[in-house]
Amino acid sequence: MPSKLFGQIEYLKGVGGARGEKYRRLGINSPYELIYHIPRAYLDFRTHVPICQASLNEYSVLKLTIMRKLPPQRVRGGLVICKAAASDGIDDILVVIYNNVYGFQAMKEGETYYMYGKVTGNFLRREISAPVYIKADENVLIQPVYHLTQGLSVSMVRTNMRQALDLLRSEHIETLPENLRSRYQLCSLEWALENIHFPESEAASETARRRLAFDELLKLQLGMSMLKTGSRRKTAFKMNSSVDYREFKKNLPFEMTEDQKKAVREIIGDMCRDVPMNRLLQGDVGSGKTAVAAAACYFAAKNGVQAALMAPTEILASQHFRTLNGFLEPFGVRVCLLTGSMTAKKKASVREKIESGEIDVIVGTHAIIQKDVTYRSLALVITDEQHRFGVAQRAALAEKGNSPHKLVMSATPIPRTLALIIYGDLDISAITQLPKGRSPVQTYAVTGKLRSRAFGFVRKKLDEGRQAYVICPMIEDSESELFAVKSYAERASQGDLKGYSTALLHGKMSASEKDRTMKKFREGEIQVLICTTVVEVGVDVPNAAVMVIENAERFGLSQLHQLRGRVGRGQFESSCILITDNTTEECVRRMKIMSSTTDGFKISEEDLKMRGPGDFFGSAQHGLPPLKIADIACNMELMSMAQDCAKELLETDPELTDPEHRALKMDVLRLFDKGITG
Repeated sequence: MPSKLFGQIEYLKGVGGARGEKYRRLGINSPYELIYHIPRAYLDFRTHVPICQASLNEYSVLKLTIMRKLPPQRVRGGLVICKAAASDGIDDILVVIYNNVYGFQAMKEGETYYMYGKVTGNFLRREISAPVYIKADENVLIQPVYHLTQGLSVSMVRTNMRQALDLLRSEHIETLPENLRSRYQLCSLEWALENIHFPESEAASETARRRLAFDELLKLQLGMSMLKTGSRRKTAFKMNSSVDYREFKKNLPFEMTEDQKKAVREIIGDMCRDVPMNRLLQGDVGSGKTAVAAAACYFAAKNGVQAALMAPTEILASQHFRTLNGFLEPFGVRVCLLTGSMTAKKKASVREKIESGEIDVIVGTHAIIQKDVTYRSLALVITDEQHRFGVAQRAALAEKGNSPHKLVMSATPIPRTLALIIYGDLDISAITQLPKGRSPVQTYAVTGKLRSRAFGFVRKKLDEGRQAYVICPMIEDSESELFAVKSYAERASQGDLKGYSTALLHGKMSASEKDRTMKKFREGEIQVLICTTVVEVGVDVPNAAVMVIENAERFGLSQLHQLRGRVGRGQFESSCILITDNTTEECVRRMKIMSSTTDGFKISEEDLKMRGPGDFFGSAQHGLPPLKIADIACNMELMSMAQDCAKELLETDPELTDPEHRALKMDVLRLFDKGITG
């Protein structure tokens, strides 16, 4: 008999086609997926107060008996207002409900309810508007609050959630064997899911959360390990180790660092095996990852196959194209650029050359993974700034070849323990040394009082022939950010930077406008680039030797480090000036860290400690499946336990085929959606 728990969401009583569609908008297709729709908060109805103690214009919980219901009123625009007179036994209050006739009808005169809502009015007459309410005889007084969509109410979701939990109990689902639950001191799955939605107490919800967080981290570890094992079963283009890449290394305009040489050896070693390479090249800003990627492309081209490099933005793709072309063209390696903003005619011509094999190395944005791009012999795939691409985009590029070798580059230093988690399906090469001749960027943190002095320093550098970046305040709303950067640029060009050529660069500009502006800046026509964080990754102008970051407190440490990495890329001594008027203890500490080290790995450790992973990773989660409960950095102890558990499970049952692991394997497959068993 098919499982009702994993059937359509419409199986639940009261969920017809219309409500089912609303659930699907939230990504919920089955009762099981509904159970994992974790509450975003809880309402504690145990903490009710008398009407006379409720603060006006604030939210309170009241215990009210409905004395008399008034007829619903229809007002303009189709709004229906329902009112009822209620009492707590001493004082009276008016309950007001908007556009919920069904809910109002279900409310009975003479019944007592706990109501949570905003209390308004005056000393003599009070109202509670649009309250969330439960019957006073309800067993569970800590009630969940969920993310909703239009047409779904909290009470609807709670009712359906109870039905789904009844199904769970009837089907006895458990993903962890008893011995593992006992060893890691975890409650049963059934109890955890009951108490994450309808907790008996705060302690119960925490116990439930710990079990569910452990489950998520375990599934993440298992999925990553199985992806890695799965990819290694496939054959790839095994390259010829006798092909000599020393000529490339010898003719570079600089000497590679030991870290770069080691990374090249590891990459070439991987490409000469008969399983696909799956490697992360992690390096600090300016550490020379592109030269390593160029060596890998050279080796592939000399083996008679194609390589492709995908970058997240057109600016970065164009820069990679120029750099790789500069490195590779002298050796007869043919490099092309393919981006979305190119003309249809130009794109068609490039696609033709890729398909015929006239091109050895293809550089571009996501345009290089479109359906109409066919490769002759794609054997090496490089993605830059991996966390900016989803798993699907990375997979789409790999699917263009016959199980090609994969190299992922990231300039976002991540503590090694976390890198092993985030890139669990990859081997890791790290470049920690700066190339010879590169001096660390001198960093200074000052308050706004010293702004004019800071810009005096900028003008001195400009007069010496150098160029500068000014990073503008970051504002959440993009329209406000655009207004802020434009008005800042106008003021600066008439004040601190009067007489110098300035230009604006921001995210609302078209790709071609950004490219034109960057080209002028690179060629020295523009002395100062005033911009938002659009320059954070990859822009390379060796003559830029000074950066000013306004409102530096609004950026995370890792982001400040990324921005700072845009200067100090040439032979000139470079400086970064952080301006902030925020003198809180935390801000002062962050500015001290930035001023005292240029080691991105140290900075990322500090950033993680100070901000936690939500801000550290941002919403993209580095392309990982979305985690609903676990917090990768704050749950480090739990993560370590999950890693141990995953290792033990896979050692004894690599495919998770044992009957007691079947439910766990199904959950892993659901989390990763596809690609684990192939």
